[in-house]
Amino acid sequence: MAHVIIVIHLMLVLALIGVVLLQRSEGGGLGIGGGGGGGGGGGFMSNRGTANVLTRATAVLAGLFFVTSLVLSILASANRAPSTIIGGSGPSAPISAPGSAPPLSGEGGLLRQLQGAPEPAAPSGPQVPQSK
Repeated sequence: MAHVIIVIHLMLVLALIGVVLLQRSEGGGLGIGGGGGGGGGGGFMSNRGTANVLTRATAVLAGLFFVTSLVLSILASANRAPSTIIGGSGPSAPISAPGSAPPLSGEGGLLRQLQGAPEPAAPSGPQVPQSK
C-alpha cells in the first residue's frame, strides 16, 4: 500500500514541477507555455486561457501532493509503537550520582540505614607545592 502511494506521490511531484515550469513568470522569462497566435482574447488556448489552466492544474496537483504527504505520514506512524523515555526496559538497579555510595539495603527504613553508615571522608583540596 505504501509503495503505491509513494509512486503516486513521486509522479505528482514530477507533474507539479513540470506545470510550475510551464507557467509564464511575471516578467515573461520562460514563457514556453504561451502558445502561438493572436491577441489577448478569451479563447481556450490563448495566453489567458493557458494561464488559467496551468494555475488550476497547479492548485489541483498541490492539493493531491498535500493529501499523499499526509497519507504517507499517517502510514509511517501507524507501524510505530508508543514508547516512553521515563519508564520501561531500562536498567533495574537505581541510578546514583557519580561518586556516591550505593543504596543501602536492610530493614528499618532510610533513617536507620543512614545512622549506621560511616561518615563520608572530607574531600581533599588542591595540594600546595612545597619548596625543598
